[in-house]
Amino acid sequence: MLAFYLHYLSPYIFRFSDSIALHWYGLAYVLGFYCGYLVMHSLAKRGYGEIKPDKVADFITFAALFGVVVGGRLGYMLLYDFDKFIHDPSIIVKLWDGGMASHGGIAGLAIYTMIYGWRNKLSWVGLADNLVVSGTIGLFFGRIANFINGELFGRITNVPWAVKFPTEVHHSGFVPAVTTDLNYQALPHHSHEIIDVMSQTPGGLQELESILNARHPSQIYEALLEGLLLFVVLYFVRTRSKHLPNGLVTALFFLLYASVRIFGENFREPDSGAHPIMGMTHGQFYSTFMIGAGLAFLAYAGLAGRRRTNAI
Repeated sequence: MLAFYLHYLSPYIFRFSDSIALHWYGLAYVLGFYCGYLVMHSLAKRGYGEIKPDKVADFITFAALFGVVVGGRLGYMLLYDFDKFIHDPSIIVKLWDGGMASHGGIAGLAIYTMIYGWRNKLSWVGLADNLVVSGTIGLFFGRIANFINGELFGRITNVPWAVKFPTEVHHSGFVPAVTTDLNYQALPHHSHEIIDVMSQTPGGLQELESILNARHPSQIYEALLEGLLLFVVLYFVRTRSKHLPNGLVTALFFLLYASVRIFGENFREPDSGAHPIMGMTHGQFYSTFMIGAGLAFLAYAGLAGRRRTNAI
C-alpha cells in the first residue's frame, strides 16, 4: 500500500494533440478573472470604491492582460528564470508551460492601475482598494492549478496528509528516498504520464513510490492563506464603510500577503536552482519589499483620513 497520497493529476482538461490542449492552468486564470469581475462589479454597484459598475468589465479585462499575464510572466522570467530567459526570450510567451510570479503579477497590476487612474482622473489607490479584494480569488485558483500541475510542491515531511509528487524527479535538488537504478531523469514530465509509464512494468509503480519523498501540499496551504483567508479579511474590511480612507485596504493586502507568503514559504520547496538570498527563499525576500509598500500605503491612508477629518 502507498503510505501517502500519490499525485496522479493531469494538467490537461482535454488534450486534442501534442500541441493543442485545454489546461487547468488556463481555466484557473479564466475563473480568477471572472470571479474577480463579479466581486469588483458588486462592490462598485454598492458604492464602494472609485470605479463605476459599467467600467468594471473593461478595467478587469485590461488589468488581466497587461497586469497579471504580462506582469506575472515577465516577473517570473526576471526573478526566477533569468538565465533561461536571456538565452531564449521566446519562452516568455509559452504560458502553457507554467511559470508565473505572483510578485510580478502584483507589480503589473499596480502599474496598470496607476496608469488607468491617471488617464481617467481617478484615485489609483482607491481603484486598488477594490482590486486587491477581487485579486485574492485569482491567487486562490492559481495555487489550486499549481497543485494540479504537481509544481511548486512543499518540503519533505511525514504529516498524514503529505503528498508524493512524481514530478519531483525533475527537480534539480531531487535526492531519491532510497537507492535506485531507475533512470528517473528519462521519465515524462507530468505526474499522470510518469505513473502510466511506471505502471507498465511489474513493480514499477512501487519502485516509483519508494524513491519519492512525502511532501507538504504547500500549494493548498498557499491557496487557503493567500487566497481564501485574505479574501475574507479584505472583503470584511472593504465593506465595513464606504468612507474608508483610500489606500487602507491596499495597505492591508500588501502587509497580509507578505506575512502569509513569508510564513508559507517555510513549507515550500525552493525553486530549482534558486539559492537563498540573505538566508531567505526568493519568495520571502521579495515579500519583504511588499511590507515596505504596505507601510507606505498605510501612511498614505492615515494622511488621507486626517485630511478628511479636518475638512469636516
